[in-house]
Amino acid sequence: MRYMITYDWMETLRNTNQWLGATALSVASYPIFAMTPNPALQWMAAWGEVTERTFQRIVTKPDWGIESITGEDGRDHLINVETVVERPFGNLIHFDVLGRGEMDRRVLLVAPMSGHYATLLRSTVRSLLPDCEVYVTDWHNARDIPVSAGKFDVEDYTLYLSEFMRELGSDLHVIAVCQPAPLTLAATALLAEVDPDAQPRSLILIGGPINPDATPTDVTDFGRRVTMGQLEETMIQRVGFKYKGVGRLVYPGLLQLSSFMSMNAERHGKAFLDQIQRVSRGEASDHDPHNKFYDEYLAVMDMPAEFYLSTVERIFKGLEIADNAFTVEGRHVDIGAITKVAVMTVEGAKDDISAPGQCIAALDLLTGLSDDRKASHLEPEAGHYGIFAGRSWRNNIRPLVLDFIDANSEEPAKRSRTSPRKKKASKKTEAA
Repeated sequence: MRYMITYDWMETLRNTNQWLGATALSVASYPIFAMTPNPALQWMAAWGEVTERTFQRIVTKPDWGIESITGEDGRDHLINVETVVERPFGNLIHFDVLGRGEMDRRVLLVAPMSGHYATLLRSTVRSLLPDCEVYVTDWHNARDIPVSAGKFDVEDYTLYLSEFMRELGSDLHVIAVCQPAPLTLAATALLAEVDPDAQPRSLILIGGPINPDATPTDVTDFGRRVTMGQLEETMIQRVGFKYKGVGRLVYPGLLQLSSFMSMNAERHGKAFLDQIQRVSRGEASDHDPHNKFYDEYLAVMDMPAEFYLSTVERIFKGLEIADNAFTVEGRHVDIGAITKVAVMTVEGAKDDISAPGQCIAALDLLTGLSDDRKASHLEPEAGHYGIFAGRSWRNNIRPLVLDFIDANSEEPAKRSRTSPRKKKASKKTEAA
């Protein structure tokens, strides 16, 4: 009960701050105050607007916001986000480009389960859509998952990934961004042992902690410094009565966000003060750079406690992936069993979360893979976010990834090809 009270107390603080912001905005915006303009009231209204939006979007899942793309035919094609596989802790979704045949490049983008929604990869998805058929792992907020759905730890995550790969077939290229890189490598190795025909053609690991000890960072130092007992006591809470997952043990999104913000508190504080001043001067807009960034950054999700704890214990402390000692349901997953999947690693020279050296360690574990099927890239000026979004991704890394995919496809990538599903749909239309 203590953990549930703490969870509800944090939600109460968030709700109260949202209400204070809304109240300040409403009071300072009374028409009668316009008779005697007062800079203090303008600042109060601006503070209220920024505060209300800040604390409200913490509990709001962002939209993908990808409505259409321009095709090679010069026409705008609408995007339909459809669910391919639905599971309690996460779905496999597909960005269906209406009016376009299925592309030969079929990509599964594995999103992190590290506090933010899969929409964090929005710009990555948008950049791949013109050239690829894109599928994404869309993880659910643990607070909305009933206790009856059971547990979800690193082994369950690995099994989910292997199931998604099976569903999409072997003519697939997998891109794992950040946190899921070690478990995506394990899922591929698991398929290599139990269902070789379901392995993807290539695997691209971007900024992931395959071997966290290869190049220590503040993140890895924290994982080493604290005990599992301390983590469980200070980080884990039970979902309160407000949500469907009432009673579920989680690492709350609000707690994660406070950790994120504290790492760069001065920079975030200045950003919000500057935004309040812009709003008071009438210079801000709904989609200005500040709101675009923080609408995503502040939208956090609760993580299943068992997933968070097992990640720290087995990936960071136990180094089970780095030492090729990872097990799933009592079965050893031998990364050396991967012999057919081409593997590429991508790192950013200025990455302070998963520093250079942590991800490329995967190539040494692939003892069964020939050197000509391994590749690596170090982006000189990129930080953690830059290696999968932004200028570094668009101009340098994305072209390399597409070339790697084409080089390891069964045949050179064509621009379009009608999938069996779309062929059936077209035949029904012709028959009608």
